[in-house]
Amino acid sequence: MIDHSAKLRISEIFHSLQGESTRAGLPTVFVRLTGCPLRCAWCDTEYAFSGGETQTLGDVLIEVARHGARQVCVTGGEPLAQKACLPLLTALCDAGYSVSLETSGALDISAVDPRVSRIMDLKAPASGEADRNHWENLARLAGHDELKIVLADEADYEWAKSVLAARRLDAICPVLLSPVAGKLDAKLLAEWVLRDKLPVRVQLQLHKIIWGSERGR
Repeated sequence: MIDHSAKLRISEIFHSLQGESTRAGLPTVFVRLTGCPLRCAWCDTEYAFSGGETQTLGDVLIEVARHGARQVCVTGGEPLAQKACLPLLTALCDAGYSVSLETSGALDISAVDPRVSRIMDLKAPASGEADRNHWENLARLAGHDELKIVLADEADYEWAKSVLAARRLDAICPVLLSPVAGKLDAKLLAEWVLRDKLPVRVQLQLHKIIWGSERGR
């Protein structure tokens, strides 16, 4: 039985287009939880590190339903840093939503409801947090999950290429490579991927292409 009175610290809940992952372009309700134990050099959601508003799980479900979208993405910060994230994910699945979770990959994902699509980062060296990668999580991923690697430079790309080959990441689930905006030119990344024939998807942040840095988009 899920406790709908469980408390969550919420940074924001909003309706937009999914900007990343293989779900890019789909109308989605985003539930952004407050707090993150990591401090990636290129983070674009530092405002979610603190603040926010305490809400019950039940109130979050009501707000999500108000937007009328089938897709829900639970993100952060690092959503798994809050214990009530796990029952929230299950409650959203029980309510019939198609649920994705954006997680840093630094925390154990084994307790996440198996109906959830886990979009898990692998932190490349330029993030400053590569030593926080919880490599055991790779064995917990399934085909409906996704791996995302954000790249700031060519050294990051070479790191990603070596990890992709050594750990056969593409045999686990789809692998997405993203350039850090203003740091790595997307055309250059695309050319590297084509040159090296990598079995990956290059992705840009669709929401930023459409709305720029506008918060809540």
